[in-house]
Amino acid sequence: MSNNFEQISIKPGFMKHNGGVMFRNISDTEYEFKSSINEKHLNAAGITHGGYLSALIDAGAGTAAHRSVDNAPCVTISLDIKFIGTSKLGDEIIGNVKILKKTRTLVFLFCELRCNKKIITSASGVWKILKIKPSNLGPGG
Repeated sequence: MSNNFEQISIKPGFMKHNGGVMFRNISDTEYEFKSSINEKHLNAAGITHGGYLSALIDAGAGTAAHRSVDNAPCVTISLDIKFIGTSKLGDEIIGNVKILKKTRTLVFLFCELRCNKKIITSASGVWKILKIKPSNLGPGG
């Protein structure tokens, strides 16, 4: 298992447009992702917009769910997010994902976002494992 981060925002779309997400596998149940905050991620108060942090968690934790089930496609069922701290322009956000449980059809996980070694956001989520092959998803899948 490689410990290097890789860019997962390859196809055109929301996350690529917003700077992309770097991702790596730590183990079969632990994953890490990161992103750097730029001007388009800020809200009117000059701190990182909660919508961007939510999208970052959805992309990073969703990739973790996907990889934890042998790359089967997964979709978000629920995502419960707690905003605890802030980040600002130029900060690096690091997300840690722990897969808590997998069933035949669902993945349960917990995610924390850290900035400057402090937790700024935590989330728990449930992903549905789709029983179709990725090639059947069509454009933008």
